[in-house]
Amino acid sequence: MADSIPSVLTASPRSPEGPLPRFDTPLVPRNSISGRALVAVVAIMTFLASLTTGAVILVSSAASEWQADVAREVTIQIVPAPGRDVDALVERAAQAARNFAGIADVRAYSKEESSKLLEPWLGSGLSLDTLPVPRLIVVKIAPGAAPDIPQLRRVLADQVPGATLDDHRGWIDRMRAMAGTAVAAGIGILLMMLAATVLSVTFATRGAMATNRTVIEVLHFVGAKSGFIAGHFQRHFLVLGLQGGAVGGGAAIVLFALANIISRFWAGSAGADQTAALFGSFSIGIFGYIAVLGLIVLIAAVTAITSRHTVNRTLEAID
Repeated sequence: MADSIPSVLTASPRSPEGPLPRFDTPLVPRNSISGRALVAVVAIMTFLASLTTGAVILVSSAASEWQADVAREVTIQIVPAPGRDVDALVERAAQAARNFAGIADVRAYSKEESSKLLEPWLGSGLSLDTLPVPRLIVVKIAPGAAPDIPQLRRVLADQVPGATLDDHRGWIDRMRAMAGTAVAAGIGILLMMLAATVLSVTFATRGAMATNRTVIEVLHFVGAKSGFIAGHFQRHFLVLGLQGGAVGGGAAIVLFALANIISRFWAGSAGADQTAALFGSFSIGIFGYIAVLGLIVLIAAVTAITSRHTVNRTLEAID
């Protein structure tokens, strides 16, 4: 009975003496249902990751602009009190600020202008004559200058009774914390999307190997090295990753470009002004588009590397 068994099935695995023959058909089917599904999953993940990246860039850029604008100004407040000549105190404080080094411009708000600043919260038509509405002086810092704000605060305290200086440091710190939180949340979302992509590629690779398990085991038995088999899967899933990444990333780029065009078209309207105040020009800039292209390459690389790692681990289990 043993004599009737072909020797090729009883021989030990051997290394090929020459290069392995090329396949007329690919080891991994190119247009399988699982492959198209993986392209769709990668496209969705890339699109969402690109949107997250763009949102982080917009928030970070807007927060930087807000901080820069606020850091260039300080505010002097003078609280009215019985026996105080507020107009004289305002003029004295404004003059002290003008004489201070590093100050570019000083604007003292009148009583009516200071009252109008409260209208968004209190409404119009209210008489504020009986309320101690502070008088405001806006002091703009010269570009590139770094005036000694504590010294200016001491000068005002000595020369102008009831004057206080606000350099908005608390607000800037809160804005910096908010921007940092947004960036950290965006990075966390990107990591979760990459993890989901890795899991999707792992399952797709295992499915493709299960479909072609017989061919893989025969190749492995006759001496095909793991790198040869894994290379076929890696190239296959690299192409799928690039296809899905190009679809998802391209859609995100088109969306950002359209949003930028629409924001420019509606510039000047109330809604556009509010949007510009929150997000600036609503453009992610050249850096944002480069980041999206980098995401496409990154997700394609993750797809290929995950596929190769999964194949190698499966082949080790066969051994």
